[in-house]
Amino acid sequence: MDKSKGKLTKLERSWILYDVGNSAFILLISTIIPIYFKNIASSDGVLPSDSTAYWGYAMSTSTLIVAILGPVLGALADTKGYKKPLFTFFLMSGVLGCAALSLPVPWIIFLALFVFARVGISGSLIFYDAMLPDVTSDERMDLLSSHGYAWGYIGSCIPFTISLILILFADKIGIATALATGIAFILNALWWFLVSLPLLKNYKQLHYVEVDNAPMAMAFKRLGRTFGDIKKHKEIFIFLLAFFFYIDGVDTIIGMATSYGKDVGISDNNLLLALLLTQVVAFPFAIIFGKLSKRYKTSELISVCIIGYFLITLFALQLDKAWEFWFLAVCVAVFQGAIQALSRSYYAKIIPKESSSEYFGFYDIFGKGASFTGTTLMGITTQITGNSKFGVLSICFMFIIGYVIFRKAVKMQTVS
Repeated sequence: MDKSKGKLTKLERSWILYDVGNSAFILLISTIIPIYFKNIASSDGVLPSDSTAYWGYAMSTSTLIVAILGPVLGALADTKGYKKPLFTFFLMSGVLGCAALSLPVPWIIFLALFVFARVGISGSLIFYDAMLPDVTSDERMDLLSSHGYAWGYIGSCIPFTISLILILFADKIGIATALATGIAFILNALWWFLVSLPLLKNYKQLHYVEVDNAPMAMAFKRLGRTFGDIKKHKEIFIFLLAFFFYIDGVDTIIGMATSYGKDVGISDNNLLLALLLTQVVAFPFAIIFGKLSKRYKTSELISVCIIGYFLITLFALQLDKAWEFWFLAVCVAVFQGAIQALSRSYYAKIIPKESSSEYFGFYDIFGKGASFTGTTLMGITTQITGNSKFGVLSICFMFIIGYVIFRKAVKMQTVS
């Protein structure tokens, strides 16, 4: 941002636009895709509790793949000239995977395509997050990161609303619901690609290490050094450990909310409309928390978000009515963008800028590893007990552990 006028630069607007693009697919992951999957799985005789578990396993598989690849790719991306090409590769993988979900395939193939698409978007986000130090200054990171999530929430409502109209009024339009859903997948893939073009055009890597004759070997060497540095700088390691636990709960709630809602009897229409409301409400609150970061310590705002999510999870345990799901959606919206944006900018300020991709590779390990743990834990617990509410209960403990460790990390940090 321009410090004197407070306006977004062309590059910063381009960076925010990618959040608008990928958020469209992220919204599909928490709304239309799991509903569509559960419907096609049900038509093949799969029990609701089993399809919820399989969905959780698919989420876990995709996050595990990226968690394994992330640090190595991050180390390679810090080499001069590598960050944008790697970002582009994963971006296109995600876009093509999203479009491929429109194919009329059995539920198991659909899950495989979903894993491919989610690996694409998750991989692109490693490099997208690592671009932050190249895009803006330390003083503006909290605000810009919050703007990214905020505009991502509200911008993604455009293709989602069109998709929702297509699906809900498919009969009146004269097409099958399955075909309408397929068109929605293609529409969102196209949206994601088009709004990503400005970032592909305007981004230039400012912080990097020079090219070596053997960049991959050098990447592994730097990866080992970075891991050693993280162990030495305990303030970074403790923060990552706390992040692992509290973001576990956040990602699991985002990824499993729709499946859980269907299991407790919430109609498809109520699920979709409530989650659309989440995006709308999340927009102003992400901006508000970004502005609050000027007045209050980032660490204190993150703590408030963790406590808020813990209370939300407790409320979800007794959820069985549509209005309760709507209320839950609004509560999630208040904290969702803030905890993600502030965690990202907080971390970006405490790591070396020339190694941002490496460090964000580890950030992704802890984040995606958490998502793997949470969705797997919820999937297994739900399948064993036959009740999704026991799966939700297991997530509560992640917020408790995350909060305790985060407060310890705060005492060790030199940034606010």
